[in-house]
Amino acid sequence: MTGFLNIDKPSGKSSAHTVNFVKRLTGRPAGHLGTLDPFASGVLPVGLGNANRLFDYFLTKKKTYSARFYFGATTDTLDPEGALTVGGEVPAEEEIRNTLSKFVGTLDQMPPAYSAKSVGGRRSYELARRGEAPQLSTKRVTVERFDLLGQTGVHEFEFEITCGAGTYIRALARDLAEALGTLGYCTALRRTASGIFTAETAVLPERLTPENWREFLIETDSVLPFSVISSEDKRLLQGQKVETDLQDGLYKLYFEGAFYGLAKAEGGLLKAEKKLC
Repeated sequence: MTGFLNIDKPSGKSSAHTVNFVKRLTGRPAGHLGTLDPFASGVLPVGLGNANRLFDYFLTKKKTYSARFYFGATTDTLDPEGALTVGGEVPAEEEIRNTLSKFVGTLDQMPPAYSAKSVGGRRSYELARRGEAPQLSTKRVTVERFDLLGQTGVHEFEFEITCGAGTYIRALARDLAEALGTLGYCTALRRTASGIFTAETAVLPERLTPENWREFLIETDSVLPFSVISSEDKRLLQGQKVETDLQDGLYKLYFEGAFYGLAKAEGGLLKAEKKLC
């Protein structure tokens, strides 16, 4: 049995912890499609079985977050779990709004020291915890929308952000604060959408039981925005290419009426790319 469980990850649990819960619950291999920091909550799509083979496809999809940034202090982790450093003023709401446009579009972002980025074969956070300074490089990221929703405390403001894969919201808090001449960090983070998966349809782990989890399983083919093709040519299942008049691109392949996986048309030839059934 393959497909996706759209999990509403609670704050305080790691993404790996959530995946392990799903593995124990279902008895199936599982993996998440995009890490959420332990302090964050929200949408964490977990693929079961061959659905995990779509990781690269979903990795490119847009994500939307609700975030709260604190100004006038920061932490070494850029979240509530780190060591606090106080300094800087609290910017005015209008000043923040006028600065946000600098962070919309394609940006070169420096990942946080406490991140899962690989540095010389080690995780960056492992080096940071040892008191070492990880030698990180900037990464090209895309921010589509960065809206200020309002002030939630003397030092705190709430934002809604839509961005591409690999964008660190904690780093946006740091960089926005720096542009405003102060310090800042992310105090709360909730992912409300990851591609087609949304918070409205996500399920809390405690609602899932060995008896009911299948009721929440999202079929693999239902989340793929590709045209459907059907075939009875067994050469496709053997990894061979067959002639086709389809336009170049990816397709959902059905074999003898049942969903098989993805097929790719290119240069007049069709080949099965990923078995997802």
